Amino acid sequence: MTDRERSNERALLHRTRREFFTTLGRGAGAIALGAAWSATARAMPSSIVSRRREGASYEFVFARLRYNSGDWDYNPKVCANLLDAVVQYTDIPVNAREIVITADSAELTAFPFLFMTGHKLVRFSEKERAGLVRYVENGGLLFSDDCNHDVNGLYAKTFESEMVKAFGPNPMPKLSNRHPLYSSFFAFPDGPPRTTHELNGWGDNLVHEYLRGVERHGRLGVLYSNKDYGCEWDYDWKNKRFRARDNTRFGINIVVYTMT
Repeated sequence: MTDRERSNERALLHRTRREFFTTLGRGAGAIALGAAWSATARAMPSSIVSRRREGASYEFVFARLRYNSGDWDYNPKVCANLLDAVVQYTDIPVNAREIVITADSAELTAFPFLFMTGHKLVRFSEKERAGLVRYVENGGLLFSDDCNHDVNGLYAKTFESEMVKAFGPNPMPKLSNRHPLYSSFFAFPDGPPRTTHELNGWGDNLVHEYLRGVERHGRLGVLYSNKDYGCEWDYDWKNKRFRARDNTRFGINIVVYTMT
């Protein structure tokens, strides 16, 4: 790519970002913002969108799924910790505020990333189930993380049952260690990194060597973990400076995969 082509790309990037944030400044609702994000992404040359390590062309919003049957608001520090990692490692702009939303909200498809966690019962209404299917079919990614880190726990059994109701038999096969998720930013050649919680606490005392997921149109629409990343990431973001290895790095892969 020539210097002139790079200059033109940068100018287009700045212009489309400016248009998006102008929409944001007008106090637009989530649907309008989602449309603005889509328009921004469509305006980007493929060479910009494909350069994953340089960040996406619109800001990352951490949306959390609220559901009535369980403890959906567990691990409250995950958002701040993951946003800190996004800022630390990438050029992706972030929205500093966590968005809480239900599966039957008309605005759900405005958010490309949706986090879900808990220990207890997972039950969706027909309308919520339909909303999740629509969300996945429109390119969204639901990251469901089981805080029980237990394949026989209540969250695991009931969430998996809901996915069968929503997407049909055997909807979440194991992800290969060669899945693009494991190389979207950092390289994880052995698949999903282990968590300290897998062998510590009330779980099944197993290290889960794989994640599972629902794929639609060649993309992950649901990423399902029994590894309890939420508890692993639920600490004050300032504490990361004392860690020998940052355990939120895998979260960056999820974000970059979602945004590209």
